[in-house]
Amino acid sequence: MTHRTALSILAGRAAGPILRLDEPLSFWGGVDPATAKVIDTRHPQHGACLSGAVVMMSTTRGSCSGSGVVLEMALSGVAPAALVFAEVEDVATLGALVAAEMFQRPIPVLRLDREAFDALAMAPHATIDADAIQAGDLAISVSAAPASDLALDEHDRAMLDGSEGEAAAQAMRILVAMARQQGAARLIDVTRAHIDGCIYAGPANLVFAEAMEAMGGRVRVPTTMNAISVDREGWQRQGVPRDFGEPAARLADAYVRMGCRPTFTCAPYLLDEAPQEGEPIGWSESNAVIFANSVLGARTAKHPDFLDLCIAITGRAPLAGAFLDEERRARVVIDVDLPAAADASIWPLIGYLAGTLAPDRIPLLRSLAAAAPTQDDLKALCAAFGTTSAAPMLHVEGVTPEAQDAAAPDAAHAAIGRADLVAGWRKLNDGPSAVDLVAIGSPHASLAECRALADALGGRRRQERVTAIVTAGRQVLAEAERDGTRQALAASGVEMIPDLCWCSISRPVFPVEAKTVITTSGKYAHYGPGLSGCAVRLGTLDDCVEALLTGSAPARLPAWLV
Repeated sequence: MTHRTALSILAGRAAGPILRLDEPLSFWGGVDPATAKVIDTRHPQHGACLSGAVVMMSTTRGSCSGSGVVLEMALSGVAPAALVFAEVEDVATLGALVAAEMFQRPIPVLRLDREAFDALAMAPHATIDADAIQAGDLAISVSAAPASDLALDEHDRAMLDGSEGEAAAQAMRILVAMARQQGAARLIDVTRAHIDGCIYAGPANLVFAEAMEAMGGRVRVPTTMNAISVDREGWQRQGVPRDFGEPAARLADAYVRMGCRPTFTCAPYLLDEAPQEGEPIGWSESNAVIFANSVLGARTAKHPDFLDLCIAITGRAPLAGAFLDEERRARVVIDVDLPAAADASIWPLIGYLAGTLAPDRIPLLRSLAAAAPTQDDLKALCAAFGTTSAAPMLHVEGVTPEAQDAAAPDAAHAAIGRADLVAGWRKLNDGPSAVDLVAIGSPHASLAECRALADALGGRRRQERVTAIVTAGRQVLAEAERDGTRQALAASGVEMIPDLCWCSISRPVFPVEAKTVITTSGKYAHYGPGLSGCAVRLGTLDDCVEALLTGSAPARLPAWLV
């Protein structure tokens, strides 16, 4: 009999078949919360069911909203029996923590070293209790994760003791538990927060928000809100079913009543007064976190949903992860063979490929400065990187503010060559030539992106059978209204919709008859097939315009890759 040890991050008893995932998984966009089935069509275990299984993976990746999916599965009775990781993991862990702390639905979470992890993954079934994991002849001793020496100041302790209300006390309990599992030495003040938990993954998100509001929850730092799951003022006329539209709107309203600004955008860095370099912020939403750290040089960990509200209510965050200098170092250097004539469509492709090479490490990308990427290029790069990597940031040599000397001395080296670009494009561009829907704005489109689409169309009208939708934040929509861009797009048959983003859009706003979608977003090209059930292809802006005007855009390499 072999003896090894495991750390208990969240205690509990469980038993079930072992399901090892060959790659990290984003629970949001990767798992159906109603059935616990893997819907990420690009994941090796697509179609597998997590319900009742001892789910093993190195860590999670992708969206901060995964914590909401875990909580939804817990409250619906379809959660995994246990979650077993080989590395520090925050998003799913936070969902399990909230399930246990607020709703008495525990999901054990354990962390194993690589040897023990690989040994357990070979077993068909496991039983977990407070002291051990038993899997056939394999016995793994379970010990409580050592409590970090977390120093709380007087104000922290006062909130924890309930002197500022039950919501602040509940928020502090969750913050302290997460800070300890992250190994934080103390908490840090943040200047602002961004809420991602306002997306309606299911009733659990609403239950959490309304419970915190009922306890007297109120944000104490300026707090913006992510895209939500309905057009807040338009969902009824759009034909959204009431049983979805009403709770989704109630969820948004609960956060607004707690003092959040109804910005409803997944690109808060496009708002006025973006964070400054070095500013400590408490942001959630994967692309926003990566952009803030990487491009703006602000400092935030990749905070899971629910922790974002706890941070906003207390104004405090665990001093861990990307808040710390050492945790912002690049652990892998990636040299990119940049084609000389590459256009904006290369940036989501590079981000996607870089994430696969650095799935759990911050990379430094080299040989890209000559392309002089715009803010929108970097937005596309960061968003696509966040779909395939769990890292909270990246560096681009000669472009991003902390890239100089960012590489750790022991950083690994990798490369993205021309063949990799070709293979990556073919993977993301694969699908039928006939296109039913053109999807722009994941993350939310900037004014410059809206203008570029309007200019490319040049007043020409789309084919009637092809739908075109641009999702954008309310501020960008107002700017597009003022300068005539929205009207120009409308004249070409392109609709601009507020509040929603492509990762939260649902039918019938998403056209019911659509079967093939083309997008300029690497993020949506990855998540879209699982979320929509459609073929979703990455294309250039020219591909999207061609699809709008002709109804077709053949799967092909862009001119800069031929």
